[in-house]
Amino acid sequence: MTGYRGRFAPSPSGPLHFGSLVAAVGSYLDARAHGGEWLVRIEDLDPPRTRPGAAERILTDLAAFGMEWDGTVVRQSERFDRYAAAVEQLSRAGVLRECLCSRSALARLPENESRPPGTAEELFHPATCLPPATYAAPGPALRLRVPPGSIRFDDRSLGPQSVCVAETIGDFVLRRRDGLYAYQLAVVVDDAEQGITDVVRGCDLLSSTARQVLLQRALGLPGVRYLHLPLAVDGGGRKLSKSGDAPAVADRHGPAGQLVAVLHFLGQSPPAALSRAALPDVWDWARAHWRIEGFAGCAMRAAPLGASAGINTG
Repeated sequence: MTGYRGRFAPSPSGPLHFGSLVAAVGSYLDARAHGGEWLVRIEDLDPPRTRPGAAERILTDLAAFGMEWDGTVVRQSERFDRYAAAVEQLSRAGVLRECLCSRSALARLPENESRPPGTAEELFHPATCLPPATYAAPGPALRLRVPPGSIRFDDRSLGPQSVCVAETIGDFVLRRRDGLYAYQLAVVVDDAEQGITDVVRGCDLLSSTARQVLLQRALGLPGVRYLHLPLAVDGGGRKLSKSGDAPAVADRHGPAGQLVAVLHFLGQSPPAALSRAALPDVWDWARAHWRIEGFAGCAMRAAPLGASAGINTG
């Protein structure tokens, strides 16, 4: 690969846990193994979900693990003008529509009844809005008019992907009813402006990729290469997440021990002696031996014992 530029983009809704550490390490290793740059972006797009001090703690943890980022840290909360400009561009192109449908009304549609209660995943929305009785305050959301047909993209681990967004999600939100911009819009605008060539992240975001490809095309932005890492789940098969109050990365083995645990999780097969090595030596081995074949095609894996019930680092 030439001109590689990757990124790690955590949301400050909680501390760095094992699942987010996997995404950080995977994106960092893939960038450094290809001689590329690695940027950090704080996705504090949703103020109600942002925890005070979480962003600073995440950056401190990344530094403690020996991950050095290139350039300055970008914060989405300082970039609303860029998102507004993208919405205006799409509005002029005639591909947006207003929507006053409430989430509770959408949840009662047959397409959404099977979704787990409280899921953060966007609900399916048909091509036309629901009857006025289902409308909700405040003002309208703005949705992208999704064209029919499948969106195809390649994933370096999972292979060719094909998703019909019109059938799985439908017209999706770019600006919410409360005026906040949606993740799908912000990540596409930010990746393009930062010159990101490669997105390496967890498989929980695989379902977002087709929507982001659609937006790249609608905005006339360059595409990127994708690599989705195995998703870390607990013993019950539940995703480790900040919103689910997954504990911070455990310190019982120190940064080097945690890094070795991530390498095992990603199928890198580190030698036993590496668990007793200094942190710089662990990174040297990891960069030299990085291979996606260790986890290729794997959608999820159980986190190592203790990762979902570890000792907080703070």
